[in-house]
Amino acid sequence: MKIDLTETTSSKINKALVQGRRAVGTPAIGMVLTLVIVTDEENAYDALKAANDASREHPSRTLVVIKRVSRSPRDRAKARLDAEVRVGTDAGTGETVILRLYGDVIDHAQSVVLPLLLPDAPVVVWWAVNAPAAPAQDPLGALAQRRVTDAYAAEQPIHELSTRAETYTPGDTDLSWTRITPWRSMLAAALDQAPCTVTSAEVEGEEFNPSCELLAMWLADRLNVPVTRKVSGGPGLTAVRMESSSGAIVLDRPDGSLATLSMRGQPDRAVALKRRDTSELLAEELRRLDPDEIYARALKFGVDRLGHGNGEQPAAGENAAAESGPAKPAAKKAAKKAAAK
Repeated sequence: MKIDLTETTSSKINKALVQGRRAVGTPAIGMVLTLVIVTDEENAYDALKAANDASREHPSRTLVVIKRVSRSPRDRAKARLDAEVRVGTDAGTGETVILRLYGDVIDHAQSVVLPLLLPDAPVVVWWAVNAPAAPAQDPLGALAQRRVTDAYAAEQPIHELSTRAETYTPGDTDLSWTRITPWRSMLAAALDQAPCTVTSAEVEGEEFNPSCELLAMWLADRLNVPVTRKVSGGPGLTAVRMESSSGAIVLDRPDGSLATLSMRGQPDRAVALKRRDTSELLAEELRRLDPDEIYARALKFGVDRLGHGNGEQPAAGENAAAESGPAKPAAKKAAKKAAAK
C-alpha cells in the first residue's frame, strides 16, 4: 500500500503510517530498528531496494531522506516536505517512508526525522552517497547508534579512508570494511592451520579500491609485518600472499567469484568468495550495533604506511606488539579472533 503526501508534516506522516497498517491488517509494530538512508534522487532506487532486501533479516522502519536541489532563489527560500508512505508488500517486511526535502528544511532534516523514529529502538544511519566528513557530528548521525558510510562511492576513495580515520567515533563503520569479512575469515583460518611465522604480506587488487587498503592495513596492524599493496586489473580484491617460515600462503581470486587457497604441504582448495550485493553488506552491518574496534584499529593504521610494490616498507603498526620482526603465534590468534568479530 502506498500513500502520497504533498506539503506535509511529520505528524501527518505518522498518522498515515497508522492508517496504512490498519488497512493491510497489521496494526502491531514488529520492527527492531529504524534505518535512515541519506541519498540523492539518482541513487534512491538502488539504496531502497538494498534496504528492502536487508529487511527480510532485520524488519525495520526505513526513512529515506532525499534532499532536493532548488533551482531558483525563490524555491530555495520556501520550505516544503513531500512524503511517500509504503506499508505491506511495498515495504519489504517493515515500513518505508520516502522524504523529499525542499528549501530551508534541507538544513533541518533531523527535525523531520526525529518524530518518525521508532520509540525505544536503535537507529542506524546509512549514507549511500555523499557521506559527511564527520558522520558522528552530522545532525542525522547524532541521532544514531551506528553510522554506515561507503568510501567506495566517494570521488577519492583512498583519501576518504584518511578522513574517516581522522574523524572516527565509536559506532562508525564502512561498507568497504564489510566487503572484506570473508577474506579476513579465510586468512585467519589459514593462519590457524599453519604452524608458522609470517614475515611479510602482499595485497593485490584494483587501484583506488578502499577494501584492498583496509585489508592491507588490517594485516599490517594485526600481524606486525611489512605489507605491500599491489595494483591489479580486478575485479575488486584479487589475491593475498603471505610469506612465512613454512612457505607462501596464497589466497587467489582472479574472477571475483571462486578463490584458490594454496599452502605448502597441502592440496590447493577452492573457496567461494563471491562479491556480495549491497543488501548482503547492509544486512551484515545491521547484525551488530556495538563499536567495531577491529575496524577502528585497521583504519587508524594509515594508508600512507603501506608499501606500494616499489620496495618501500611501512613502519611497524602503532597498535602492534612492542617488539619488531616476524609475527608471533599470539598475533596469529589475534587475527583469527578479529576476523570472527
